[in-house]
Amino acid sequence: METVGIRELKTNLSRHLKRVRSGARLLVTEHGRSIATITPVDGPDVGWVSELISDGVAHWSGGKPTGSRNPVTLSGGHTASSVVIEDRR
Repeated sequence: METVGIRELKTNLSRHLKRVRSGARLLVTEHGRSIATITPVDGPDVGWVSELISDGVAHWSGGKPTGSRNPVTLSGGHTASSVVIEDRR
């Protein structure tokens, strides 16, 4: 869990809330003393993802995923993503 002082939190509130929306948890301090935590509200059970994000192993800015730079190619020359998209139609 990352620590953030009140002044820093006020100055960059939107940036910090964007990180919280992405699953990060913040410990708010005042003069070096912990006074509060900011955590995402409960949502779907994706706790393992939140843990990866809060541990710094993964990151997500809240935007739409861009996909892999090296997509998996299946037999017939189709990519895995094109097969999934076609299956959703």
